Amino acid sequence: MNGHTDNSIWIDADIETVWALTNDLENWPRLFTEYASVEILESRDNTFKFRLTMHPDENGQVWSWVSERTLDPVNHRVRAYRVETGPFEFMHIEWTYFSEGTGTRMRWVQDFRMKPAAPVDTAGMVVRINTNTPREQAAIKEKVENAARQASAAATVAATAGSAR
Repeated sequence: MNGHTDNSIWIDADIETVWALTNDLENWPRLFTEYASVEILESRDNTFKFRLTMHPDENGQVWSWVSERTLDPVNHRVRAYRVETGPFEFMHIEWTYFSEGTGTRMRWVQDFRMKPAAPVDTAGMVVRINTNTPREQAAIKEKVENAARQASAAATVAATAGSAR
């Protein structure tokens, strides 16, 4: 049995702002609540191989793995997979971004299967991802919206100062 999750959130910011902020890998430890560090191992064109390390879980376990992420900025789509699969047989992730009203819909679809010896089975991981992802997306939404408001306020101040001259 394969696991499949599909989670999305509407963010009150334009698509280019959401795209830029959520694809800035070096900023992920500040954007996500669960990541302690990101180390970019390789970068070529729009493909990045990187190591993610999480904060310790409730049992003090620190999880870390290498992923590869390919950005398609024209279509606002990202495809990623785990290179070091850890407890997963495989993990594929697709992020898509769509302009929706005055904001952006950010969607994460994950397809995976757990290894038989993993600490949680595939059905249990579906529950875990469907619990953690909305929390992470809400934290990202708040941070991106704050950044967009600050950028808008700074642009307004700059425009006002420019017209006062």
